[in-house]
Amino acid sequence: MKQLIIFDLDGTLAESKSALDEEMAQLLESLFRVVKVAVISGGDWSQFEKQVLSHITAHENLSLLPTCGTKYYQYKGEWKQLYAENFSVEEKTKILTQLNRIVKDLPPVRTWGEQIEDRGSQITFSGLGQDAPHEVKKDWDPDFAKRKVIKEALDKVIPGFSVRMGGETSIDITKPGIDKAYGIQKLRQTLNIAIKDMLFIGDALFEGGNDYPARQTGVDCIQVRDPHETKRVVETIISCSGGSWHQSAAH
Repeated sequence: MKQLIIFDLDGTLAESKSALDEEMAQLLESLFRVVKVAVISGGDWSQFEKQVLSHITAHENLSLLPTCGTKYYQYKGEWKQLYAENFSVEEKTKILTQLNRIVKDLPPVRTWGEQIEDRGSQITFSGLGQDAPHEVKKDWDPDFAKRKVIKEALDKVIPGFSVRMGGETSIDITKPGIDKAYGIQKLRQTLNIAIKDMLFIGDALFEGGNDYPARQTGVDCIQVRDPHETKRVVETIISCSGGSWHQSAAH
């Protein structure tokens, strides 16, 4: 049995930028009772608070790694930040200059909020803006074709950085080698759990996806289509661990 279950957030535990639903929250709290859990996502800490922490009451056995693992928070009676791999001013300027140059040549689209967000340790581009509704986002780039063009352009002009596609409309840029693989190695060191005793669950494990670095660590992975499929995986893990979940969460 695995000792640590690691989840992506958007598209895996919840719809993009949306909160955990009641069933998922109950399943996760049941999971906390039988195994350690971590969540690694492109969102910043404030997004974790809104999407996850405000919908669960149990925090023990939980580690949170915002901005694709470039930050790490652990619960010890309260949430404490263990590290943050923030960009220097020079790095940030280089990324923003090139990203803005590429974005201005894209076909015009209606946007909701800013398209480019500085998260300290990660720069994120959202094709329809940070506040676009899920109903609109899900149809914008379902096959990642639009973002592949942007990623390829960025790879050429900022080759020293990691550029990954995630969520429904986003591209995440981090320091080289500071990605979900880095976060998994930090979990290994901090929790003293071997890679072989971890399981990663995500919806973007394909090459170029922001979950793909997790696969490169050698951790066992399960690709899911959406949160509904994740729930069934979580139920199975709980059952195999001898645990149980609230009756309303099982239907």
